Parts: sequence; structure tokens; C-alpha cells
Amino acid sequence: MWEKRSDMVVYDVEPFNAEPPPGALLDHITPLDTFYGRNHGPIPRIDAGNWRLRVDGLVDRPLELSMDDLRHRFPQRTVVATLQCAGNRRADLMRFRDIPGQQPWGPGATSTARWSGVSLAKVLAEAGLQGHAAHIAFTGADVSQEADPPQPFGASIPTAKATSEEVLLAWAMNDQALPTAHGAPLRVVVPGWIGARSVKWLQRITAQAQPTDNYFQTGYSVLPPEADPHNTEPGEGITLGPITIHCAILQPEYGAQVPAGPTHVTGFALAGDDRTVARVDVSGDGGSTWIRADLDAPENPWTWQHWRATLTLPAGGTELVARAWDSTAAVQPESPATVWNPRGYANTSWARLYVTCHR
Repeated sequence: MWEKRSDMVVYDVEPFNAEPPPGALLDHITPLDTFYGRNHGPIPRIDAGNWRLRVDGLVDRPLELSMDDLRHRFPQRTVVATLQCAGNRRADLMRFRDIPGQQPWGPGATSTARWSGVSLAKVLAEAGLQGHAAHIAFTGADVSQEADPPQPFGASIPTAKATSEEVLLAWAMNDQALPTAHGAPLRVVVPGWIGARSVKWLQRITAQAQPTDNYFQTGYSVLPPEADPHNTEPGEGITLGPITIHCAILQPEYGAQVPAGPTHVTGFALAGDDRTVARVDVSGDGGSTWIRADLDAPENPWTWQHWRATLTLPAGGTELVARAWDSTAAVQPESPATVWNPRGYANTSWARLYVTCHR
């Protein structure tokens, strides 16, 4: 299925939604067959030879670009960046309180790749971006039935982010041609922001004064706990953009049985936006005592950082907990109760899992 590994946890066949098991995410670069998939409509197959990218809106020189134009008219750039679904670790929120109609994503809706393409800023400069263009909107070719009426998936980001050098129009992933399942022939990659802003199967870029009115722009927002996610007013939620500091435990996995005594615990932390992870603390007794984990240095501000620690666990059931701090000294909230919301987005609470230790 879309050339993915056989042990992917598949939530939907179409639209394709799947994550790898947590233990598959220990490499700094995620293999193509392991990278998670999150979609709202059927995956389109596009003929790259006939495909064109339209750049319009508040620009002096509207463009229509082929893949050859992109490859030969602009300098190529490569950025290593982590993408993450806004619903990552939703399962932890659902253990606190159910979220009907949503997939119970674990920590695997996060992956890192080496993306290659051209800088979005260069393309916008070629088009003559006008000074009052405050937002850059993207439209993909994938059509979703979730919107009424159905519409292509779309998103927008502020111009200040769009013109940052790390934002790419990518045609390659891990030094290979971008797979169909990940947006071929061209996708946006917006490092440090939720994955929903990195629009796949890109067809159009529009410079405009306001954020896009696409259904999925405000659909990816955190609503108040009492809100009805199927009947919301404009502005009721907080529209999601930059990722907020959080971490996940990858090994051992939830519910695992492990020997009592010294136990190796590993995971990742991601700060989001242009921040880095400064510290990860780990506990083997539900948060009563903590040790500081060994933390990998960041390759850049837009990638995850893996961490590891050895805990001495007693026989019986115990709760492992991890919490992360970012370079601004922001720390994760303790309880899922503080961040629970009816769409299950942006779970930044401490990572928790239960294991049973045997002698």
C-alpha cells in the first residue's frame, strides 16, 4: 500500500492515513517506506510532463511554471526538516476523554526527511511579490469530501514565514524523486509548522492580503473544550501554525513487558518553529523523581532531536513519563486535561506510557 512497510498502523485506506510503529522512528532520517501518511482525500496521480504551477494574486508578474522551469531557473536547495500531523499523540488525549470520529494517532505521525527543491522565496521574488501581500496561499490537487461542497486541500502561511529561506517547493525526498503518496510532482515544505501547511500535489500559489478561506485553514484549529467541532463560528478556534514543544517515548512501547532493573528508554523531542530542544527529563515512577536524558544536538531548528536514558524500574506496573523544554525555557504542560480539545489537535502534554516489569 503506497510502498509502505507492512507493519504500518493503517487508520484509513482511502484517504490513506497511516503511521509507523514507534520503534521505527529511531533513525534521524525516516526511510520513505516508514514516513507517515495523512490525507483528507484520495491521492491523485499527476502527469509531471503536463503539470504546471500557477503563481498569482498580489504579484507584479504572474507565473506559470513547469518542472523544467523550476529545476533550471532557480537554484536548488536541500533542507532536513521534520513534519508532524497536528493530531500526533491524539490517542493520549482520547485516553483522558474520548474524541469521536477522529483517528487515534500515536507518536508516529511525525517523520523527518531530506527535502530538495527550490526556495519558495525565490519563486515569489521572480513573480514580483507586492508589499501588501501578507499571506501566501497554497492549493493542492487532492479533493476532499470533508468540505461542503467538496474542495481541494489548501492552506496559507504568513508572508514572513513564506519568504524564509527554509520553506521549499520540494520535488525530492531523501535524495529520491518525491513519491506519489507524498505529493509528487511538487509539494510545499514548511519547516517548524504543522504538517497541514505543507500542501501536497501543489497546483497554485496565491499571494493575498488575508489568510486563505480554504476549509482546512481554520479546520486545523484548537477549539474550546465545550465547542461542537461540527458547528463552529469563524474565529472560535485558535488556528494552528508553528509546532509547540513536546516529546514522545518510542521505546519501550505502550503496554510492553520488560525485565525489572535497568531499562533503556528512548524517544524524540521537537520544539517547532525556529526553536530547539534544550532539555528532556525522564521519570520511571510517574513523575515523582526525574533524571536528565542524553539529548542529540539539533541539525537545524526544524528537526527532531532524539534522546535516551536508562531507568531502574521495579517489578510490577509503572508509568514512564517524559517532558521537554525548548530554547525559550517553555516546558510541556503536565496533564492532557489542560490541552484536551474536541478535535484532538496539538497534544503537548507530558509523554506517558505504562509498562509491566517482570523479574
